[in-house]
Amino acid sequence: MRLKSLFAARERALPGPVRPGTAVAEAEGLQLRLGQREVLSGINLTVRAGEVLALVGPNGAGKSTLLAALAADLRPDGGALRIDGRPAHHWSAPELALRRAVLPQAATLSFPFPVAEVVRMGRAPWAGTALEDEDGAAVAEAMALTETAEFAGRPFSALSGGERARVALARVLAQRAPLLLLDEPTAALDLRHQELVLRICRARAAAGDAVVVVLHDLGLAAAHADRTAVLHDGRIAAEGPPEGVFRDELLSRVYRQPVEVLRHPGTGVPLVIPKRAT
Repeated sequence: MRLKSLFAARERALPGPVRPGTAVAEAEGLQLRLGQREVLSGINLTVRAGEVLALVGPNGAGKSTLLAALAADLRPDGGALRIDGRPAHHWSAPELALRRAVLPQAATLSFPFPVAEVVRMGRAPWAGTALEDEDGAAVAEAMALTETAEFAGRPFSALSGGERARVALARVLAQRAPLLLLDEPTAALDLRHQELVLRICRARAAAGDAVVVVLHDLGLAAAHADRTAVLHDGRIAAEGPPEGVFRDELLSRVYRQPVEVLRHPGTGVPLVIPKRAT
């Protein structure tokens, strides 16, 4: 495959093992403009190995832009971003691909590739390395986890929206990067597969990876994230464990919708409920 030859053509520094709690990505005073609009301002955020970090907030708050900045897909206009201890722009594109895997909101392909080949694309960064021999096992494991093996031979273009979303996630998982950046991975999924995706995120964190996930469902964030960052107008309004961050006053102000936060009687997990007129 031509894509694999492009990755194999350069010398790459392979990522080493990372201890739980180690900073995998760090943003300090991050600022980013798109056109004339300042989308992110003064962002200070650390992404740690062994944790699931959820980015939440209303539409237009800057969640997807922050995810793209953490992936080094967007270059900040101010501040600093480090990935694996080095300034992000010091890594070549092939080296970055070994360190972080990105799931965008929408997965599109111009050609009707079979599902198995789409997932195998996630292995391209490892071409020519000592870990290239793991390609088959990585692809099979990713498809089993996402329950996509049953349609491995079908064209990606023939899948439903939810099936495409799971195949796109399988591609990211097959990449086996220590930093996963997922933009609304549950948006097109039914209840069962929403829970499946977040359980996969938790399992990856338990195995030592760092996972950053953009979520609109505050219930999923509260149930599955170790930490949450609430974005508001391009800034972080609050950051910490969900049980400490999800407060009535803060969420009502950020979302411009009165809410009340209750505790699940069995688990104690925060439940965010909109206040409605009776």
